[in-house]
Amino acid sequence: MNGAHDLGGKHGFGPIDLSREENFEHEWEASVFSLTLACGLLGQWNLDQSRFARESMDPAHYLASSYYEHWLHGLELLLLQRGLVTEGELRSGRKERTTDMQAVTSDKLQAILATGGPTLLPADSKQQFELGDRVSVKHDNPRTHTRAPAYVKGKTGVVFRYHGAHIFADEHSNSGEKVPAHLYTVCFQATELWGENNTEGRSAVYLDLFEPYLLDSFCSDNHRNGDEGNASK
Repeated sequence: MNGAHDLGGKHGFGPIDLSREENFEHEWEASVFSLTLACGLLGQWNLDQSRFARESMDPAHYLASSYYEHWLHGLELLLLQRGLVTEGELRSGRKERTTDMQAVTSDKLQAILATGGPTLLPADSKQQFELGDRVSVKHDNPRTHTRAPAYVKGKTGVVFRYHGAHIFADEHSNSGEKVPAHLYTVCFQATELWGENNTEGRSAVYLDLFEPYLLDSFCSDNHRNGDEGNASK
């Protein structure tokens, strides 16, 4: 989704403040964090659907609000969409009905958290790219969730590492299905991303990207030049 959340490479937002040591600036933020995790354990949505819910926030509201306000908006949206709460319950803070859905109890929580959330999956297809291959990122702007940031679309880099096949986040968000997709770390020279006049020294950006985002750079170059018939290795 090409929305306000995709801020990589944008000007005007200043440097990241690395001096803060606390996890939560305000007490309510810890509550939102805990509520989001607790409701996620109900199994009514997955992590990528949770991310997409936050991305669906009105752009002006998104930019004017804080990180955990984004989390709260996403949680409220998902609870309403799944019919777990009503608008009236959100406004009043009081339940209007009963449910047979059971929350995860504290005695079971540690065992659940210890299992983590592994994303590795077996894949029937062979990986398309090898280390050292030049690849270009497709210039797609889907209205649904994607993990490909805007600043890298249409850019060319080199495959630096292969991570195996993992749950493809885009499809996981759209349908809830765990579809495997090969995952790579791709190295982009800073000059490729920002231009000659916006970089200092020898710098690069390493980005994890799913295979469906990528094209062989030779094929991509020929496609742009209208020479599709010769676009093959």
